[in-house]
Amino acid sequence: MNAHYSGPMRFQVLGPVIVRDETGEPVALRARHREVMARLILARRRVVPVGRLVDDLWDEPPADPVGAIRTFVAGLRRALEPDRPPRTPARLLVTEGPGYVLRAEPDAVDAWRFDDAVRTAAELPAAQALSRLTEALGWWHGFAYADFADSEWTRAERARLSEQRLLAVERRAAAQLATGAAAAAIPDLDVHVAEHPWREDAWQLLATALYACGRQADALAVVGRARAMLAEQFGIDPGPRLRRLEQDLLLQAEHLDPGVTDPVERVWEQARAAYDSAVASRTRTRLESTAGLMRDLAVTGGGGLEAARRHRIAAVAAADQTGDARLTARVIGIYDVPAIWTRSDDPASDRWLVTVAEKTIRRLPEHDDADRARLLATIAVESRGALPTEHRADDGLRPLRAARAAEEIARRLRDPSLLAFALNGVFMQSFERAGMARQRDALGAEVLSVATGNNLFTYEVLGHLVRMQSHCALADLEGARRHAAAADAVARRYDLPLVTVFTDWFRALRTAETSDIRAAEAAYEAAAVALDGAGMPGLRHGLLPLALLSLALRHRDTERIASFDTGRDWGPYAPWVRPAVLAARGEIDAARTALRDIASPPRDLLFEALWAVIAYAATAVGDAPVMARAVAQLSPAAAETTAQSGLLGVGPVRGYLDELSTWARIAVPIHRRR
Repeated sequence: MNAHYSGPMRFQVLGPVIVRDETGEPVALRARHREVMARLILARRRVVPVGRLVDDLWDEPPADPVGAIRTFVAGLRRALEPDRPPRTPARLLVTEGPGYVLRAEPDAVDAWRFDDAVRTAAELPAAQALSRLTEALGWWHGFAYADFADSEWTRAERARLSEQRLLAVERRAAAQLATGAAAAAIPDLDVHVAEHPWREDAWQLLATALYACGRQADALAVVGRARAMLAEQFGIDPGPRLRRLEQDLLLQAEHLDPGVTDPVERVWEQARAAYDSAVASRTRTRLESTAGLMRDLAVTGGGGLEAARRHRIAAVAAADQTGDARLTARVIGIYDVPAIWTRSDDPASDRWLVTVAEKTIRRLPEHDDADRARLLATIAVESRGALPTEHRADDGLRPLRAARAAEEIARRLRDPSLLAFALNGVFMQSFERAGMARQRDALGAEVLSVATGNNLFTYEVLGHLVRMQSHCALADLEGARRHAAAADAVARRYDLPLVTVFTDWFRALRTAETSDIRAAEAAYEAAAVALDGAGMPGLRHGLLPLALLSLALRHRDTERIASFDTGRDWGPYAPWVRPAVLAARGEIDAARTALRDIASPPRDLLFEALWAVIAYAATAVGDAPVMARAVAQLSPAAAETTAQSGLLGVGPVRGYLDELSTWARIAVPIHRRR
């Protein structure tokens, strides 16, 4: 049997005792039925023996009190579970051992929810605590268990709940002070101290709030009122905290000055508190707002990016569970964070997200074009680096096709932000073959034009970074430098710390192109520091070792290549690196084994570089089939370099093609002589 019943009934005891059905309407109950129910609620899911119920309900029990209790329970069960078939066990009001227990969920009873809210609010930031306590205090509609205020069995619980309510009022006022809303706290505190003059914490909060509003004289007067009332009604002096506050008010102590609070933080807390108070916690609006907030959080870098990914997935899952396709589409599509790196940070989550987006597209109304385009762009962006065979051919949502469809809709709707997002998807799917740097440069130029003309600063950065990469592939380091500098300038203006990760690595690449190998190694080691804690495992994992290997390959330093450890953490690049290291060591058979049936690298920003690494190994050991594959893959990029990532490169593609061609011309005559 389940520990709790999760039915639709909701119970109120913070005021008159009422039970409401799933529509919110009160359930009609007789007085004795409500009393039995209230007594069981007070027990908090513990069994109440029948004898205790008899003692609590009657000063002078009737002739058959146990029979009367059973009659009350039977009537109460019919009211609480009206759809329960006859002769089936009750699930809410359950007979257990010597008595009865109400198996309501913890959030089904307002008093239980209130206790939980007061407890958890103490651990929350001020703005969230303010929202939580404001909501909880709104559940009160009079004195607790108001119908049974004269009953002995309610006395202790009513006193406890009343104390909890007073504590919540004071903690809420403290949260208002912490969020800069002192003026809003004053009216409620004024009433509070008048009704409960023995609450010294309340007097202290009221005086502090008045001082925070520039009313020093009124604050001191409140302390004087507190002293007089405490002396008159209780014959005591104020406690040490209130006396200390009085001295601080006279001395205008700095810690009382609201001006010491960061004004930006104060505005943020006030706005968040207002939102939390105005927007109900269960509204669908909150899911959209959460996704939008995660979009902003993602560009803060580090833990912010990781948290954004995690909470975004949670928001999408929650939206998907509602069964509302439009809501799910909005929650997915609002997260239009520009993406530049083509390897996923969380492949499993991305695959799940693409699946949800595909399903949502099929459920959307036919003419809901804007939401459809955002879902299509999401599919394209989140399918980064995937091979065409990794996607079903029959679903009509292949990533490149999805990107082009999103672009077509965005152009038709003339929506700049949607077009920028769609072009980001097109960029992510622009790696079907090597040698497409000029096409990507044109994409970057259009993204830049759309972004600068419509104040889309995150896409302005994206446009510059795409063009930086493209110019690196086209061996135009000066053009790449200009775009890197422009991206840095936008990042400084809008506080986008992740941008420097890419521009610092570009500068290391530039050092590799123009300086000796030791200087380049030092530059890459320094750039790698920025990746620690950046929240981009798809970029960080294995990148530094690959960059250092790229330097050795660029200089054809066989001894340095051979010094790399094949057991090193090469991250996802290990399969394509290992044959090159083995070949440089002279372990020809092992290198040939590693090359046998070697898979193609993912079609992403390192596609050309990794095929060049494979070509080096295949040439070194004379593996003709792999060499033929390398020629086929690299030939479209013959006029480019392998530096299309803008982060590392192993030299011009033409050099590797020439080596492959030279080997072929030598190998054929030797083969004929044999």
